[in-house]
Amino acid sequence: MTIEVKGIHDFFAEGVEKGWKAQNLGQQTGNATIECDVVIVGTGAGGGTAAEILTQAGLDVVLIEEGPLRTSRDFKAQEFQAYHDLYQEGAGRTSKDGSMTILQGRAVGGSTTINWTSSFRTPPLTLRHWSDVHGVKGVAEADMAPWFERAEQRLNITPWEVAPNPNNTLLKAGCEKLGWSWHGIPRNVVGCWNLGYCGMGCPVNAKQSMLVTTIPEALRKGARLYHRARAEKVLFEGKRVTGVLVSGMKEDGVHTSGATLAVMARHVVVAGGGINNPGLLLRSKVPDPHGTIGKRTFLHPVNGVFAQFAEDVLPWSGAPQSTYSDHFQWKDGATGPMGFKLEALPLHPALASSLMEGYGAQHAEEMRQLRHTNGLLALLRDGFTEDSPGGTVSLRDDGTPTVDYPLTDALRDGFRRAFLAMAEIQFAAGALRVKPRQLGATWYASWAECQAAINSYPIEKFRTGMGSAHVMGGCAMGEDVKRSVVNSAGHFHHLEGLSILDGSIFPTSIGANPQLSIYGLVGRLATQLASQLKPLPPKPAVG
Repeated sequence: MTIEVKGIHDFFAEGVEKGWKAQNLGQQTGNATIECDVVIVGTGAGGGTAAEILTQAGLDVVLIEEGPLRTSRDFKAQEFQAYHDLYQEGAGRTSKDGSMTILQGRAVGGSTTINWTSSFRTPPLTLRHWSDVHGVKGVAEADMAPWFERAEQRLNITPWEVAPNPNNTLLKAGCEKLGWSWHGIPRNVVGCWNLGYCGMGCPVNAKQSMLVTTIPEALRKGARLYHRARAEKVLFEGKRVTGVLVSGMKEDGVHTSGATLAVMARHVVVAGGGINNPGLLLRSKVPDPHGTIGKRTFLHPVNGVFAQFAEDVLPWSGAPQSTYSDHFQWKDGATGPMGFKLEALPLHPALASSLMEGYGAQHAEEMRQLRHTNGLLALLRDGFTEDSPGGTVSLRDDGTPTVDYPLTDALRDGFRRAFLAMAEIQFAAGALRVKPRQLGATWYASWAECQAAINSYPIEKFRTGMGSAHVMGGCAMGEDVKRSVVNSAGHFHHLEGLSILDGSIFPTSIGANPQLSIYGLVGRLATQLASQLKPLPPKPAVG
């Protein structure tokens, strides 16, 4: 399927054509050095939010993005093209041992360009846990509320008033039949066409991602954007950061072009995400006396269940996520058995074919039944107990980062309970048959049969289908330098002039899709930073 949208104003592309400072560093020849007030590594929820705030304060900002610049005219609802072009490692990123797939954006706008628009405030119990257990200052619910409201207004985060698609309606119907709680999901959209291909970039600029909001605003105010540009090292002398060394990237997104750019700055903001940020700091060999960089990386580990219905579901069509259930999220408090959020799993053909696994005639028949197939997923809330320590980021031999994520007993228990909850919902909603994403699982025609099977499953790597689209932590914030990487303001503990401003500073996962949590927290911290970094007076003219 290819969607060709006519008559949409691609204002970003037009802005570049009219002189916005956006350059493909992979096309640069030779090496260069530039200066600025602030260089921001990463253009996702954290980097994009910080860029707008810092440029509005009059600061000279340079943005560095490893991925390409793609705008609405490039988004054709083609899965192969989108996954290759817009995702980390061509949508092939996994945990270190390959047991868990990890979907992250890698383009201007980061994951906000390709996410499914679900927008939640950080749950109050998460904020309280950060304050009480991890010693983070300024994150009480009352402190954060105005920053969430600011982000909601800026990005038009509102309840989705359109009727949910069948994939989401079945989640609602099953919960209602069982007496379980459910709610609608706020979405960051304006004039949404309800196409359903949000994960491939929005062709009508309805999704209020950083690509169509904060980054254009920063460029209008004079910020400079370099894409196909990989930050290799944070530069520092003694106790002070001096800038970032950047490599141009070839169009394959893998190999460097040979050109380099040294961006010398008064302040460096690292906002490349919970795997890339620790990777950059480790490559840079910044001071890390307590070995905290790359530790406590959280993924909201996900498992899923498929169900077939007599009626059409068309799980690729319409808003991907508009209904959720937190019935099992906080029932035992923040530190009880691992809670989970239940959401719909949109199933586009290529994604579905990889998730359903299998081969031959059986797999072909499952794909023929895709129009009748519902998908549910569970986001497991990791990081709140001692037996959920998260993963550890390290460097491969070529200097690229990877995360080793252990499967603990707490996670096994959470996966099993999530399997049971999702299957019960689907049968309650009228499913003809249900199949958990577990190696060796078959289609079960009754809840009793499915329940017995799930309770017998060995929950193990490579047997249980695991994934993640939410990478958090790895550079945890807090005031205890032995347990954190940055303080409560996002400032790196051991060097001056270095901030980390994105979801990598979360000391745990949050228990909800993270984009609004990042917008709110970074909005507050970037505003504080802007007040500290006064613009320098212009240099006197020579002669």
